[in-house]
Amino acid sequence: MSRVDCNKEMKGYHSDRVTLSKSDQDEMRARRDNGRTRLENGLVKAGHSTYREASSQGSYAMRTMVQDSQNDYDIDDGVYFEKDDLKDAKGNYLDPRAARLRIRNALKDKRLAYDATVKTNCVRQKYPEGYHIDIPVYRIIRWTEVVGNKNVEYELASGDEWVKSDARAVTRWYDGAVGDELKTGASDYSQIRRLTKLTKKMARSRITWKGQTTSGICITRLVVDYFRGVYERDDDALHDTWKAIKSKLDVSFQINHPVLIGKKLAEWDDEGVRFFHACLVDALKKLEILDEQECTCEQALKAWDDVYNTVYFSDQLSTKLAAEKSLLQSAVPATGLAFPSEPIIPNKSSGFA
Repeated sequence: MSRVDCNKEMKGYHSDRVTLSKSDQDEMRARRDNGRTRLENGLVKAGHSTYREASSQGSYAMRTMVQDSQNDYDIDDGVYFEKDDLKDAKGNYLDPRAARLRIRNALKDKRLAYDATVKTNCVRQKYPEGYHIDIPVYRIIRWTEVVGNKNVEYELASGDEWVKSDARAVTRWYDGAVGDELKTGASDYSQIRRLTKLTKKMARSRITWKGQTTSGICITRLVVDYFRGVYERDDDALHDTWKAIKSKLDVSFQINHPVLIGKKLAEWDDEGVRFFHACLVDALKKLEILDEQECTCEQALKAWDDVYNTVYFSDQLSTKLAAEKSLLQSAVPATGLAFPSEPIIPNKSSGFA
């Protein structure tokens, strides 16, 4: 444990510079809901069956989105169709690309600045403010076993194939990890979630890093697997967790999918993970001062500034010192101490005994 306690400053940074503001959250929720309505109306207008359900997923659903200076926010909002509702006019099942094209066409609206575009795993709707909504398209596969048990699976329209997938299971996995944290008693509530966001913020703390570092789900998986909780010390918990993640990545860049057994989020030669590992090594080098016995509060906060490419932490110290100086000055009268010019003789009327 670091001798210098930066927990207050770290929680302040998380609250002020990492977590999305309520106004941003409300705006993204409104965009998502408007997009769902637009899609449903477009499908009905074209004579197609609409989706059975829509479900937010990814960092939006897991509440691990972080502030971005360029408003580059990605909202994942999957739509789920019954398999028989994804057919063409001749009754043939749509292939994955045709399914995504149907969604793109249904989203067309003259009031929008950008038309939706078809991506490998989703349909993307961009907004001028910087946001974009990714809409993965799923079909629901239902069957009944001989013994009568009913089963449901979900397939994602990915590239030219329907691939078994359901991002909601990943959200349940993460929520379960956060819930398990409570049972261990190792740390305060939601420390895993705070550390996930703080790690993602570090990985994107330079504009040039954003396109090179690994995905949010890879970072999330690493934080969950190598989480080192420290009660009421987010700074130490983050430092220790990063050390554990680095030790893992020193050996292999391969990262397993949290739900699908045998599937990898990243292979041994993944370039995004390689870049993230390099950033982590650099961050831990900057934080070596924390392990020194003579480390001062000023040095510790400066180290966290260097890691996050900010002056937030040092500013907290400056504000604190200024407040302490102000209190000290107000405690001493500006005119100094005043003494009576004549002796005070105690009497009953004076109130002295």
